[in-house]
Amino acid sequence: MLLPLVRHGLTPITGSLLTGRLPGIHLSEDGNRQAKEVAERLACFPVKAVYSSPLERCVETAEPIAARQRLEVQTVDDLAEVDYGDWQGKQMQRLYKLKVWSQLQAHPAEFRFPNGETIREAQTRGIRATEAMLARHPRHAVVVVSHADMIRLILAGYIGLGTDLYQRITVGVASVSALLLGNRVPLLLRVSDTGSLEELNKRLKPPAAARENRRKAAPGRAGAPMAKPGKPGGKGAGGP
Repeated sequence: MLLPLVRHGLTPITGSLLTGRLPGIHLSEDGNRQAKEVAERLACFPVKAVYSSPLERCVETAEPIAARQRLEVQTVDDLAEVDYGDWQGKQMQRLYKLKVWSQLQAHPAEFRFPNGETIREAQTRGIRATEAMLARHPRHAVVVVSHADMIRLILAGYIGLGTDLYQRITVGVASVSALLLGNRVPLLLRVSDTGSLEELNKRLKPPAAARENRRKAAPGRAGAPMAKPGKPGGKGAGGP
C-alpha cells in the first residue's frame, strides 16, 4: 500500500496555540489554497480512499483531495490530534516556560499530558488505523490527512525510530510524507515533501521488465514464440 500522509493546511492560529482537539478551528485563506494545491499534486496517481482526522482543519484539507479523485472523505477517530488534555488551547510561549516542558522534550514517549493521553498511546492508535487500511487496501494508494505529531509518530513507528526520538522528524503544513507498506519492510519514500509526487506513481506499477515477461509468456498473445515451420515437402507450413 502506498500511503501519502498529508498534514492539514494553515489555520489562523497555527503555531501560536497548542490547538489540539479544539472544535471550530478552520483553514485560513492560505490553508484552503494549500489544500487545493495538495489535491493537484496527488492527482498524478489513482487513490483508492481518502481518510482524515475528524477535526475540521483536516477534513477541509481532505475534501479537495477526495473531490479530485471522485471519492468521499472518511473520518477516522484514531487519526485525531494527540489529546493534550489541560494544555489544549494554551499559548505555546507559556507552555515553553513550564518545568515539565523539558521532560516532554527529553522523554516524550511516556509523558502524559495533564488529563490527556501519552505520546505512546497516540502512536499506538495511529499505527492501528494505518494497519487497518493496509488490510483493506493492500495494493492501492490511500491518502491520510492528519496532524503533525500524529504523522511524525506514524512515520517513526514504521521506520523503527524510538518514540522518544520522534520529534527529530519535521512535518510542515500541507506537506506530504509517504510510506510504502506491505512488502518485507516498510519503506520511507517522502518526508515533509512540497514538490512533485510523480515519482511515487511508479510504486503502484510492476516493473516494465516483469510486465514484458508476463506478456511474452501468455499463450496466444502477440509476441509469444511462433511455431517452427515444417520440413520442406512435409505437412508443415508451406506443405500441400
